[in-house]
Amino acid sequence: MVKKSLCGSTAEEIFDLIGSSGFSFAHAVSISNSIYKKRISDISKFEQIPRQLKEKLLKISYSGIYSPLSSEVSEDKSVKYLFRSETGKEFETVYIPDNRRNTVCVSTQSGCRMGCSFCVTGRYGYKGNLTAGEMVNQIIGITQAERITHIVFMGMGEPMDNLEEVLKACNIITAEWGLALSSRNVTVSTVGIMPGVLKFLQRSDCNLTLSIYSPFSEERKKFIPAENHYPVQNIIEVMKTFPVKKKRRLSLAYVMIKDLNDTEGHLEKLKYILKGSSIRVNLLPYNPGLNDQNCSSSPEKMHFFKHNLIVSGISASIRKSRGADISAACGLLAIR
Repeated sequence: MVKKSLCGSTAEEIFDLIGSSGFSFAHAVSISNSIYKKRISDISKFEQIPRQLKEKLLKISYSGIYSPLSSEVSEDKSVKYLFRSETGKEFETVYIPDNRRNTVCVSTQSGCRMGCSFCVTGRYGYKGNLTAGEMVNQIIGITQAERITHIVFMGMGEPMDNLEEVLKACNIITAEWGLALSSRNVTVSTVGIMPGVLKFLQRSDCNLTLSIYSPFSEERKKFIPAENHYPVQNIIEVMKTFPVKKKRRLSLAYVMIKDLNDTEGHLEKLKYILKGSSIRVNLLPYNPGLNDQNCSSSPEKMHFFKHNLIVSGISASIRKSRGADISAACGLLAIR
């Protein structure tokens, strides 16, 4: 008999495991709380359930909580963790402390198959999808778990290429029987897979960020192969017209690379395609990989973009790069 991982299971799925033996849904919620809120990896130590239920769980399931293989600490106090799943897939996770905001950057795949040329993860290749349990374990399996306030699905992999497991992980993260984080504190990033974007917008209340690179389709095709199938302007139109619930954020991630996508032409095109929308633009510095001749736009150029977007009525901010010295910054995650 194949045992079931409790981490990655919903309260309803846990009830399906135990209900036929006379145990209640309240027992299933207690088990969920032991996993997600109390992070108890030993089933025999689960709280608020009878001994007979613990004995049954030991026969048919395992906690699914496990520790990372290793970690590296950045000068800015960010921590990169290396995990290995029970099937041998390796993936990285980053914990980013910032005053009262503590974020975990979660991977959805081991590697990635999107092939974006400026992304080190894409060059690492695709090793396999992660399960919802493997995603959630990146949050509850690290030592800082109880401090976490925000989750971003911006690690290894393309979330829309593993959508069902990502949606399930988001459900666990935001459910009262799960981690009970607000959906406003959970953000999923994508390079733009239109079918996945539509389903995500319809089935989740979490935030969505579209990684754009360039507002020009022909230019974007050179660096983001997904543009050949799902033009970014079509996805932006969907984001502009989708009815958004209060405080849900839809945004663009614009990584700025010197002399490649930071010209006034790029700025004017951005302003044109976002005119009249509530979509926010997050400007990010570029993090070059090994032997990469490109470099980030200057701080002055990034502030120029931000200022001009804001005076045009478009919300914009500049995001700091974190963990670059340990290859933990955006676009640098790859098993070394």
